Amino acid sequence: MNIKKTESVRQRKHFTVLITLCLSIILGVLSGCSSTKSSIESTGDTSEYAEKIFGADIISIEIIADDTEWQAMLDNAIEEEYIKVDVVVNGIKFKDVGIRPKGNSSLTQVASTDSDRYSFRLKFDKYVEDQTCFGLESFVVNNMLGDNSYMKEYISYDLMKTIGVESPYFGFSNITVNGKSWGLYLAVELYNDSYEERVFDDTSGMLYNVKMNMSNAGESGIYNKYDGQNKQDANTKSSDSNMNNEMFFKDKGGNMGASNSGGSLQYIDDKSSSYSSIFDNAVGKSEEADYQRVIMALKALSTGTDLEKHFDVDAILKYLAAHTIVVNLDSYSSSMAQNYYIYEKDGKITILPWDYNLAWGGFQSSDAASVINFPIDTPVSGVEMADRPLLEKLFANSKYLEKYHQYMQELIDSYFADGKFEAKVQELNTLISNYVKEDSTAFCTYEEYQKAVKSLTTLGNLRAKSVQGQLEGTVPSTTAEQKVNSDKLISAGDLNIRDLGSMMGGKGGPPQGGLNGGNQFPRGNSLDMDIMQKAMRIIQDASGTISDEVKTKLRELGLNDEEISMFEHMKNMENTNNRPIPGRGNTSKNN
Repeated sequence: MNIKKTESVRQRKHFTVLITLCLSIILGVLSGCSSTKSSIESTGDTSEYAEKIFGADIISIEIIADDTEWQAMLDNAIEEEYIKVDVVVNGIKFKDVGIRPKGNSSLTQVASTDSDRYSFRLKFDKYVEDQTCFGLESFVVNNMLGDNSYMKEYISYDLMKTIGVESPYFGFSNITVNGKSWGLYLAVELYNDSYEERVFDDTSGMLYNVKMNMSNAGESGIYNKYDGQNKQDANTKSSDSNMNNEMFFKDKGGNMGASNSGGSLQYIDDKSSSYSSIFDNAVGKSEEADYQRVIMALKALSTGTDLEKHFDVDAILKYLAAHTIVVNLDSYSSSMAQNYYIYEKDGKITILPWDYNLAWGGFQSSDAASVINFPIDTPVSGVEMADRPLLEKLFANSKYLEKYHQYMQELIDSYFADGKFEAKVQELNTLISNYVKEDSTAFCTYEEYQKAVKSLTTLGNLRAKSVQGQLEGTVPSTTAEQKVNSDKLISAGDLNIRDLGSMMGGKGGPPQGGLNGGNQFPRGNSLDMDIMQKAMRIIQDASGTISDEVKTKLRELGLNDEEISMFEHMKNMENTNNRPIPGRGNTSKNN
């Protein structure tokens, strides 16, 4: 088994991958303590997989695959095609399980390197009808890309669970492939029938995986919208629904690159086709009547009326409290407007957390101070509160705002105060440090991991100090107030946010190809996030037009002609139609 890609495969995918990396960035820029088994504690849950999978301190996953099929899957990872493997989970063998690479920009970032450390989806009923893993249909294992601490996503879900959000189960997982170490991952339960039965005792509700509408970028296969699904998993597009394909360079709703296709939860009109970021990502069979219930809720949200009739307000306030503390900007909080699930039943909506590997400032954040002092009363970046009605309308209600503050205080008291956060990080460090030390496919060195653990501890404590100050009124709690009273903000000291890793991998650059490097992005880490952000702003100021004047400015930043041509290519991708977009309407939740 070869963990290195062949040179020919790298060259074949290189240009497509580079475009995807830039596309991912442009969309982002422009726009006490519980134990390590806490994923299942205090829930009252009796599902078998709660204990037999997520009850382990470290979940053991052994993948047994045909070497040729495994390597072919890796060489063509961006296609996200399943292969059949046997899987041993905590000592119990399951035959003929489906496995495939998964991810959005994270998948293509790995594909741009010599590393094969992809995130994966395991689907136990893909080839054997009704097969489950102790009652669980499928789960994902995330590769820790952008997280040198290995803890950012774990702690984010743990905070959600602590405040009472019905988050998925999660736990560290040590993976081997054909007897060889593949690395330490984070296993996360998928939102599907198993989750619904566990949490809601039935499967009559609707789940929607909210992902940005990437228009033709998705059609070309360059950017895959479906984190939990792929073209085989997502619903087939119904004949009576049409996605509005807007060129992603066009300014829609103030956000270059991201058209308003529903992820903002803004009411647009009564046409379900206007909300493709929601309805094209339905988990399971869905029909127009299902969509109209959600649209009705969004219409009520737009006016701020009957909110408790259409939304589980208390559950959403808990979600927002934890979500705001961890500063995940690859989410509803920014121009991305994605990476969360909607659960709807009988016309009532709640919000469920998803995809937190870029929390704690791993996305769009160039300095630690902005993460530490992220404002709790205007928790948005790159957009206005009016662009995010779920925040604007809930916070406009003094009762809801007070409750939101109360939940934040509960999290500060129970998870951060009196050394609790430091103790939690140290507990996790004790659990996983030896696995990280032996992780031969890691995106960072063990020394970088150790540095990241210290930085995460510092960041968490300073973030808690700022949130506490914002709750008490000693630290400004809105963006406007922070601009006027910057002297009252909590200092970051010498904390470097990039020590934790970022969307481009460790140290602000693309992921290294294991410990031996192998980075394939032009000029490697020298083209850092600051330069990319400045480039995106130049293009945005020019309304997406890459004129000779814009090219001159980009060259002055240090970009070369090859890198500039990538942006020009993205602008022309509207006419690229090589891959159908999965739609909605006729696939079961088990697919």
